[in-house]
Amino acid sequence: MDILLVASAFNSLSQRVYAELSDRGHRVEAVLASHGDDAVRTAVRETAPDLIVAPMLRTAVPEDVWREHTCLIVHPGPPGDRGPSSLDRAVTDGARRWGVTVLQAEAGLDAGDIWTSVPCALPPVGKSDLYRGEVADAAAAAVLMAVQRFADGSFKPQPQSDPSVEVVWRGAFRQESRRIDWRADSTETVLRKLRGADSRPGVLDTVLGREVFLHGGHPEDTLRGRPGEVLATRNGAVCRATPDGAVWIPELRPRRGSGDPAPFRRPAADVLGGLLRDVPEASVPVDLPAERRTWADVRYRERGDVGFLDFSFPGGAMSSAQCRRLLVGYRHALTRPTSVLVLGGGRDFFSNGIHLNVIEAASDPAGEAWTNLSAMNDLVEAVLRTTDRLVVAALGGNAAAGGVMLALAADEVWCRTGVVLNPHYIRMGLYGSEFWTYSLPRRAGEETAARLTRQALPVSAHAAHRTGLVDRLVPASPGCFSHDVDRLSAALAGVPDLHERIAVKQAARERDEARQPLAVYRRDEQARMRRILFDPAAPFHALRSAFVRGLPAGSPRPLAPPMP
Repeated sequence: MDILLVASAFNSLSQRVYAELSDRGHRVEAVLASHGDDAVRTAVRETAPDLIVAPMLRTAVPEDVWREHTCLIVHPGPPGDRGPSSLDRAVTDGARRWGVTVLQAEAGLDAGDIWTSVPCALPPVGKSDLYRGEVADAAAAAVLMAVQRFADGSFKPQPQSDPSVEVVWRGAFRQESRRIDWRADSTETVLRKLRGADSRPGVLDTVLGREVFLHGGHPEDTLRGRPGEVLATRNGAVCRATPDGAVWIPELRPRRGSGDPAPFRRPAADVLGGLLRDVPEASVPVDLPAERRTWADVRYRERGDVGFLDFSFPGGAMSSAQCRRLLVGYRHALTRPTSVLVLGGGRDFFSNGIHLNVIEAASDPAGEAWTNLSAMNDLVEAVLRTTDRLVVAALGGNAAAGGVMLALAADEVWCRTGVVLNPHYIRMGLYGSEFWTYSLPRRAGEETAARLTRQALPVSAHAAHRTGLVDRLVPASPGCFSHDVDRLSAALAGVPDLHERIAVKQAARERDEARQPLAVYRRDEQARMRRILFDPAAPFHALRSAFVRGLPAGSPRPLAPPMP
């Protein structure tokens, strides 16, 4: 069918729905509702869709659109749940089970007839992590089922007036309800409040006399202090005491002042700056014991003949400091006597490449972008030059741009089946780096690599597998992916011909180096990138600024061919 997606942002869920529908042969277009009702009307008129699907909306679909076309709304709540803060409340309240419902648009918010619903688990992680994980899995399944029912033509959706549907209205979840009482709230309560507001809108608070929004929350098992006190920093995060423990908060967002441009999330220590001059840095080793219940964004562990370098950065973005820290961890892993090294394996983002928020906040954004790019290249080159063991990139979550190229630098790429990849740079106005001109054609072939970078569209894990970007699909839930990776990597380390495979890999690297050294790929890519980064008129700067602030930019049609 011809399907039009209407979304407030072409976010992870919108991309997942696009990729899943495209994989099944539907012709999919998209329009951003954030550009206004007229943009939606124009897209409807030009595409004449058989069906409209709204995977993520913050505003209502224009009435004339949903009256003339069947429009299915994806709501992150079980049947009968209504309101704009459904998932926020569920996470804050500690719900363990939830669901996603596909409704038909009508005048009442979330009041339309039910086309389908799919339940899902809510493990104790951040809302945005759930949204890209369990909720996205349920939403994709629900959309596919609803689309099939629509195509069949005989299905009658269930009215919410049906006695079996318990209607519950959950109003907007405002900051006064999210507020943390640091003197009274337990660690578990604080974590639930932080997780329920991650990554939007955050929890409004005052830290060291400055009003900020708190983003992200992780428990701390050792540090203690006066409730509300800032106890320590670690790799850009701050640790704050609760009555019965402490929590780590990785990111903060300044409160917007009168006339200020829209602020955005950044590493907490960067936002607080000199206010932290008397706060100690509580560093931990990269091989921190697994039983330590504390926050670290890079951790190394071993299991038999397999090393695991786990990393998790908020939003998947990797600043210069984070790239360097991961490279230190990688070099430590290479000193260990293992034959297989696994990168990633966590449940959320693998990597989205350079950190646009940190770049935007820098006094010299072009210089910071260049530094960040160089640090990312150092990391990817280290992976490409590893020839004494097999390296596996384990993607439990989405990846984009340089993050995809980091994965492709490994010998094998294992991907959870719900993952979406964006193996391109051009929609941010960039040529690209991270040795993409070597790694992408090496895996997908010159023709497919050119198509992927030129069309710049989201790619499902299944499509990536078909094109050679992914070697193994792992049909696991987000929470089970790490366990499955442990099992599969142990099996890989035990294959009889492992040392022969490593020798073949080393010989291939030597042949490729003789044909064209990695230094040449890096030089040529970085020369193109330097011209863009240090050109004040290059589109990258305006696109980056709009992106980090969540402002509309570019075409209201996110699938349109990107700029040349």
